[in-house]
Amino acid sequence: MLLVLAVVCAGLLAVAYLEQRRLLYFPEREERAAAERRARFAHLEPWVVDGAFLGWTSPHPSGAARGQLLVFHGNAGSAVDRTYLRDVFQSDAIPFPLDVRLVEYPGYGPRQGTPTEPALVAAALEAARAARRSAPGPVILLGESLGSAVAALAAARDPSVADALILVTPLANLPAVARRHYPVVPRWLVRDRLEGDAALLRYGGPVAFLVAGRDEVVFPDLGVALFEARQGPKRLWTDPQARHNEIDYDPALPRWREMVEFALGGDIFRHSTTPSR
Repeated sequence: MLLVLAVVCAGLLAVAYLEQRRLLYFPEREERAAAERRARFAHLEPWVVDGAFLGWTSPHPSGAARGQLLVFHGNAGSAVDRTYLRDVFQSDAIPFPLDVRLVEYPGYGPRQGTPTEPALVAAALEAARAARRSAPGPVILLGESLGSAVAALAAARDPSVADALILVTPLANLPAVARRHYPVVPRWLVRDRLEGDAALLRYGGPVAFLVAGRDEVVFPDLGVALFEARQGPKRLWTDPQARHNEIDYDPALPRWREMVEFALGGDIFRHSTTPSR
């Protein structure tokens, strides 16, 4: 009986190890033509570099962008769903004009591939390097939830691709979050670890944090601990009453301007002018 029980437990662990990515990634797949129709309706253009589809781009309405914001989204849906972030960072409240690029992950939307941690980080580096080559000016990486770890890992791998990070509902690391949701899951069982906390130790640029005070997915205390452990330029904002998917994206809220000001530094921000729209 003990032998049978051991075999059953081993089988269950093997299934959990092999199938866990189905519990982590929830991509919305879409044919390229259908995705482009939806993107055009949202005033987005395909972002294609050397024939490779990287996501969607929204040039600043003024036509005079002085920098770029790359968005790395959470674990569900697809990049085209994140226009609310474009609307915030291209609003009149942000006087520093930014082109916004919504980066797509392999296996999401119309992008081919399979979502895994190595694939997501590689896609992030590809996008950030392409953005850096495409235009002068600062490049900010913004990650939400799972995308916060992707942004941090890419910046740690190659710090030259990012002038600053903005992390919204930040993920400290996946094993810590998994143990909150599933206390009996051993740390070693988690395949994609997404250790944003370790990555931030290797990145020296400014990092802005926005923590949801009632976050039931990645947990506010883990987000605050991530901020506190950060060595280097940092600043913390909180949305005290927000759950994980309830962050207030009203462009008029002062925190969005403050984040950009912090990310780019006071001098470059103060010398910018408000673009006409």
